[in-house]
Amino acid sequence: MDFIESPEQAMLRESVAKIAGGYGHEYFVAKARAGKRSTELWNELGRSGYLGVNIPEGYGGGGKGISELAIVAEELAAAGCPLLLIVVSPAICASIIARFGTADQKQRWLPRMATGELKMAFAITEPDAGSNSHHLSTVAGRDGDVYRIRGTKYYISGVDEAEAILVVARTGTDEVTGRGRLSLLVVPTDAPGLQRSVIPVEIVAPEKQYTLFFDAVEVPSDNLIGTEHAGLQQVFFGLNPERILGAAISNGIARYALGKAAAYANERRVWNAPIGTHQGLSHPLAKTLIEAEAARLLTQKAAWLYDQGLDAGEAANMAKYAAAEAAIACLDQAIQTHGGNGMASEYGLATMWGTARLLRIAPVSREMILNFVAQHSLGLPKSY
Repeated sequence: MDFIESPEQAMLRESVAKIAGGYGHEYFVAKARAGKRSTELWNELGRSGYLGVNIPEGYGGGGKGISELAIVAEELAAAGCPLLLIVVSPAICASIIARFGTADQKQRWLPRMATGELKMAFAITEPDAGSNSHHLSTVAGRDGDVYRIRGTKYYISGVDEAEAILVVARTGTDEVTGRGRLSLLVVPTDAPGLQRSVIPVEIVAPEKQYTLFFDAVEVPSDNLIGTEHAGLQQVFFGLNPERILGAAISNGIARYALGKAAAYANERRVWNAPIGTHQGLSHPLAKTLIEAEAARLLTQKAAWLYDQGLDAGEAANMAKYAAAEAAIACLDQAIQTHGGNGMASEYGLATMWGTARLLRIAPVSREMILNFVAQHSLGLPKSY
């Protein structure tokens, strides 16, 4: 066991931190509040090769793993720039295409994903299905050389920034169980019949959330990723990276918050002493740091398991849970440490709340993770 990052990983962490630090939380918030995209930061990361560290070298990527992409995501969040699209495009979509795509599909999409030029959104969630993917109602019927897609998707991130969407659709029904047989299709965002509507949310982030409406949207049959009807199994290959990257962002938010809190607790003086001398403030900060470090270890373990081709489901879920809980605890305690200043815009803490709180819900809720752990780790009866 080696708990020390390799020299290459340490250099990656330092380089991403330097780039992200040149933008910082003020840049991130200004873009979000103006309804603009974090294009400059995304493009610089892409030019430097950091958005494609997990994409095979043969397609322009770094040939590394989710461990390295998690480092990128964590350092961005630690600098106050938690980019949600890094979870979607390089982690979910690129992982699935690299594993299940044809040689032509890989060549068509992966090189531009590696440079960040191509962003791909991911659409699985629906208004009436929630976490129950077996009951998705968006359907895709094959008609010769095309699939026609009908249905609605909900809370799909960054569609306005994406060139294409990896859509999970029902292409059949299992006659025995009644569950949907799912398939994965790449749909251009400018496809005729595809409409989108913004979902207003109280989150300060450049990425917007959308409801998508598919009205007989046609895509070529060669936009099918992998095997028809085997989409659910293929999706899980991308969902563990999703959970790991979600955990990495939470870990970065925890570090960002604690860094702010520790600096303030050293600088702010009351009764002729820094407020950090008082255990009522120092102990809660120390406690949340311990929780954050435990979450980082779980995240590193999950990423390592995934990169080794081992079963990472349990570790990825646990890491996502632990990191999301730690992030919100660290941020809450950082705000408390600042007192009234914790809610002041200039201190850059309350503007992180929406993203930190979101990560307890998405990409999988804490309740569904507890269901998974109870059933698969403890051997308890299935509860749903």
